[in-house]
Amino acid sequence: MARPTEYTKDLATYICQQLAEGRSLRSICEEEKMPARSTVYDWLDSNLHGFPDQYARARTRQAETMLDEILEIADDSSQDTTITDFGPKPDTEWISRSKLRVDARKWAMSKLAPKKYGDSKAIDLTSKGQRITGFAITDVDDDDSEA
Repeated sequence: MARPTEYTKDLATYICQQLAEGRSLRSICEEEKMPARSTVYDWLDSNLHGFPDQYARARTRQAETMLDEILEIADDSSQDTTITDFGPKPDTEWISRSKLRVDARKWAMSKLAPKKYGDSKAIDLTSKGQRITGFAITDVDDDDSEA
């Protein structure tokens, strides 16, 4: 069966709901009856029916879903130890994989919602919430600078 290429509200809504629930666009588009990723990117580029805004909101919600997942991963210690002939032993592979899962989500969150979850702080070039649109350069007299 051929993949759909025409934008429909139902397809767009489904894609965005799945993104918000934490799925990747790749996994969504691998489903039967779903468009190829390139088609979704074309819809975004074409600004069809407000789809880019809907998609952006879904990606922001996806960051919130990832936050929930991080907390669940961090709190799950059920497989942190394994039983050996010598007693319980830390399962370093499981612990390392959990750390990787958390770090991958933190990185993705910083890209999906940089203002909220990004590491770097942006320099705010505003004045009381208003953008600075101009400035004046004045000369300083040598006599005034020695005072």
